[in-house]
Amino acid sequence: MTAQDTGASRDANQGIILEMRRITKRFPGVKALDDVTLTVRRGEVHAICGENGAGKSTLMKVLSGVWPHGSYDGKIIFEGEEVSFKDIRSSEHAGIVIIHQELALIPELSIAENIFLGNETTSRGAIDWVATNNKAKELMARVGLHEDPETPVKNIGVGKQQLVEIAKAFSKNVKLLILDEPTAALNESDSAHLLDLISGLRDRGMTSIMISHKLNEIAQIADSVTIIRDGRSIETLDVRSGEVDEDRIIKGMVGRPLESRFPAHTPSIGEIFFEVRDWTVEHPSVPGRMVCKKSNFHVRRGEIVGFAGVMGAGRTELMRSLFGRSYGIHHGGQILLNGRPVALKSVADAIEAGIGYVTEDRKVLGLNLLDDIKRTTVAAKLRKITHGVVVSDREEYAAAEEYRRAMRTKTPNVDEGVAKLSGGNQQKVVLAKWLFTDPELLILDEPTRGIDVGAKYEIYGIIQKLADEGKGVIVVSSELPELLGLSDRIYTICEGTITGCLDKAEATQENLMRLMTTTSKQAVTAAAADASRAV
Repeated sequence: MTAQDTGASRDANQGIILEMRRITKRFPGVKALDDVTLTVRRGEVHAICGENGAGKSTLMKVLSGVWPHGSYDGKIIFEGEEVSFKDIRSSEHAGIVIIHQELALIPELSIAENIFLGNETTSRGAIDWVATNNKAKELMARVGLHEDPETPVKNIGVGKQQLVEIAKAFSKNVKLLILDEPTAALNESDSAHLLDLISGLRDRGMTSIMISHKLNEIAQIADSVTIIRDGRSIETLDVRSGEVDEDRIIKGMVGRPLESRFPAHTPSIGEIFFEVRDWTVEHPSVPGRMVCKKSNFHVRRGEIVGFAGVMGAGRTELMRSLFGRSYGIHHGGQILLNGRPVALKSVADAIEAGIGYVTEDRKVLGLNLLDDIKRTTVAAKLRKITHGVVVSDREEYAAAEEYRRAMRTKTPNVDEGVAKLSGGNQQKVVLAKWLFTDPELLILDEPTRGIDVGAKYEIYGIIQKLADEGKGVIVVSSELPELLGLSDRIYTICEGTITGCLDKAEATQENLMRLMTTTSKQAVTAAAADASRAV
């Protein structure tokens, strides 16, 4: 190639910051990436979409050096030069920083300590805390975070923790910022703030790659979208053309148009079988703070009941406290099953009574990441496959394989470790674990967090099937459209108090938001009125 040819090539690629050419990544028994190509232009927000297990996170791990050069086939061209990253540190040195879905922060350390962890500011062999805190303030100001830099990370919300991660990226002179499901755990206001920040960074020349299952956010903020399906890059769409909407992205992801986000369903609702009266719970570590205040609600057979509330309203605290008092200090109230009071003082009691609980935090509370799929599937009710004192390996395998097929979990086999699965497929395994217990009441806390639109549709169908079998289902979700599309009734919670209940016909996002932010005095009246309707 002549000097003139080289110059022409460089001019042609002047607007391109990243090219990934024919990337192929294999794991034992599976080809996770197959000839994937990705081109990202400088100064854009480039979204990557695909179903769970499609290969999105694997591709970003290749880019960031988690999977080092030599462990995959293909080339990475960054800023016009071929790069060979041997680890994360080498990709960060080049200016590529990834923020994973599970935040890599140490809760007990301060904001400043987390920002400069492994990259400390020192003077004469010791950490210079004055300089560290001052630099942290400057970086925090760039992302709109105005906390004291000495504040422990555990004392700030998840939304602010995301901002700490981005400030940490800035400390490494980031040129390309990769965000893996950045808003999955955020409420609407925190999500909006983060998206505004990403948009503002783009306006100042920052290039970002964003993986997200929230298609409305992608349509709102992305300039381009690359769709990956079954480990292959399918197409790249120009969102700025104005011709790309959520339905167009879905078609590329699942390979066909998705006519509706929710399966058609006609409920058959029976009598009340689960009832909660005056349920009151204190925070486990903050004396005097009541996280559940005389809560009253009920569930009928065949009914899907939603719970809505802003982040910190007390939805998860209520559900965990009901599930065998696994959260908080119980101060009073009753649970009635089929009209009779029951004392569920442990998780084992709750399971024995026919209650299952799919937690919002699958990695910490829902799974043992050292286990395989088959052991996880049967873990909550081993006695179903136990004969004498021996667990049947054959029945364990058969049960896990049945749920793998029914839920279309993407895995080579059920001997695979759950830690190796994508987030969406991990969620399917957690759901299978509780379906295996044959629950009469299944509580689902953020059941589709981090799940693609196709997998959501499948999970909605499973929820509706449970209701059709005469079971009761409680769904806690931060996504109001999900609650509106799925629920037969929706309760709202504000500051630990149930503030109202709306039937499907009268529920709208506006009505729900009003009740989710109502005052305590109004809440008492609304809760009392609903309690009288339950009798």
